[in-house]
Amino acid sequence: MKHPIDVHVGKRVRHRRWMLGMTQQQLGERVGIKFQQIQKYETGMNRISASRLWDIAQAMDTSISFYFEGIDGAETAEHPAAAQLGDLMVDREAIELVRSYNAIPEEQRRRLFDLARVLSAAA
Repeated sequence: MKHPIDVHVGKRVRHRRWMLGMTQQQLGERVGIKFQQIQKYETGMNRISASRLWDIAQAMDTSISFYFEGIDGAETAEHPAAAQLGDLMVDREAIELVRSYNAIPEEQRRRLFDLARVLSAAA
């Protein structure tokens, strides 16, 4: 049976990998394992050891703590907004949107943000 913490950490690995535009194959090569093992980690089917999580964090230029963010009740009924944000950040389309948004020059990005705020207020 999958442990909820293993599933959460796996989702965070997938989230970070998607944010970087990296494939499972590329991550596996950087860490020295097969892409099938990355798949098992991302689904929570296999637990990630501390040393392997360290290697993954190094390969994706992030901290170990990143993979545990949101565990403290973020997925409970008391924090529906946090759970919704968590769901949003595992959505491939949302991640691609954020990646594209960050690629826009700052001045244009500010204008786009203002436009999105106006459009959402009008909806």
